[in-house]
Amino acid sequence: MKQSEPIFEDTRDTFWRTLQTFALTRMVIVAVLFGYFGWAGSKVVRYQQEFWTICVIYMALALVFVLLATYARRRFLLQVSVQIAVDLAAISLLYISVGGIKSGLAILYLFPLAGGAILAPLVLALFFVSIATLVMLAENGYQLLNANADISSSQAGLYGAAFFVVIFAINRLADRLIKQESLARGRGKALYVQQAINRLVIADMDDGVLVLDRKGRVLTSNPAAARMLGLTFPHEKTYGKLSDMVWLTPIAEAYAAWSANAGLHATTQGQSQAKPTFVLLKHNEQSTLQGGTTIWGGRRELAARLKLRFARADTAGVQEERVVVFLQDVTEIENQAQQLKLASMGRLTASIAHEVRNPLSAIGHAASLLSEDETEAARQRMLKIITDNVARLNRMIEDILKLSRKAHQYKEPLALAPLLEDIVNELRETRAAKDGVIAIVDLAPHRVRFDPLHLREIILNLLTNALRYASGAPGSIRVEIVAGAGHRLELHICDDGPQISATVRAHLFEPFYTTSSKGTGLGLYLARELCLNNGAMLNYEYRSEGENSSPSGRFVITFAADDVA
Repeated sequence: MKQSEPIFEDTRDTFWRTLQTFALTRMVIVAVLFGYFGWAGSKVVRYQQEFWTICVIYMALALVFVLLATYARRRFLLQVSVQIAVDLAAISLLYISVGGIKSGLAILYLFPLAGGAILAPLVLALFFVSIATLVMLAENGYQLLNANADISSSQAGLYGAAFFVVIFAINRLADRLIKQESLARGRGKALYVQQAINRLVIADMDDGVLVLDRKGRVLTSNPAAARMLGLTFPHEKTYGKLSDMVWLTPIAEAYAAWSANAGLHATTQGQSQAKPTFVLLKHNEQSTLQGGTTIWGGRRELAARLKLRFARADTAGVQEERVVVFLQDVTEIENQAQQLKLASMGRLTASIAHEVRNPLSAIGHAASLLSEDETEAARQRMLKIITDNVARLNRMIEDILKLSRKAHQYKEPLALAPLLEDIVNELRETRAAKDGVIAIVDLAPHRVRFDPLHLREIILNLLTNALRYASGAPGSIRVEIVAGAGHRLELHICDDGPQISATVRAHLFEPFYTTSSKGTGLGLYLARELCLNNGAMLNYEYRSEGENSSPSGRFVITFAADDVA
């Protein structure tokens, strides 16, 4: 067999195991010869004494070869050559002692010749075939010289030709298998190294990685994902379904929505990658790591905002589909961005208050005086534009200045129901809100510790926005007080207006971001900051009213855990 030199100097277990099998098979063959010819006795064996002596020596050498292949793994090709040479010598002696070609023992040559074809180069294997063929031809010629009429001169030649063909075919097949094994070993080593690198990179990366099956079971995760989601790492078995872990419900809902949009049925890897989804995980009594350590600390004790991206693993031809979820904690990023914007606005506030507010008041007052004496419609329209924009700029300045107001620590809890009723009455008077449009659900005597002026400002802002987009039908705006997870009281405000798109939701609480030409973009940002100043959290979430109802968007104010009275 034409092979490169390192193949035969290689001491890989595969080659030595094959040689061990070869040696053990030799012992089995000798044992069969003992049994068969011991039973047949003198009816078959011509030289019995010589026959049994050869078998005993052959069995002893076979045992030695097994021990050498097991415990003396050196000089592989030398051991193969010696074993085959002994096989040929022993089989030739047995072949001659039993009667030559008519005994049928010529088939025993196939055992060492096939072993040589598998374990030795092609030239050496053909050399062994030549020796076996010459022995059979010599024994056949000797029988013909002794005028043995039972001997056919063609049988030995046919055996030899058949051995050449068979050994050549076995050698080529073995050569191909060895090359494929070498290639597989090389690729296996490269794959092992790559897997080690991937494990190191994934374990050290800050972004979380979850692997899910088709049913939404969490199969594995990296340490970052375990920290974000409150999972144990490393784990010994499947975590379970996302939907079974209460605090991971937002991720389960996002996965279900992605799956419903043909995410699992995409034909290509590129098509399976959905747009990023933002979810909010709220801390509760279940979302703790082993040992009682909470997932979030500091300001993040209330919630963590995660950016999710789903991608279906390309497993063509494999039934088990896998989905990889990439998680990024954007809470700190958003907080840092907001702090930078706050710092910029802080430096700007003083100049706005002193340099802009007074001139703006003068402009507004002058426009008001001009409008009293102006009768021309075109001029009145121009003055109205000036007045409206002055009011808009003044409102923006007021919103910015409100950010500097800090919450006072009120010892007496604030009753929510009277405050909500008072705000609704105020909206009826100032915003002409119709009776019944704003429905307050569950007017139980809930109390919270919150700055009354701040909470009024927040709720007024949210309800004013709701009045702008709601249909105006009775009950089109709902204000509901519910007990949330982790013993936290929640205030829900929802309306029947159009749902907020994912693009707008991503920037909903950013300062100066607005979709209205009349808005300043500070209302929701101001509301969230005021909530944070009072130890609460404001978010836009999707919730279901019941098991059979579809989720609807709503603003949710989550009060601190000790606010419930």
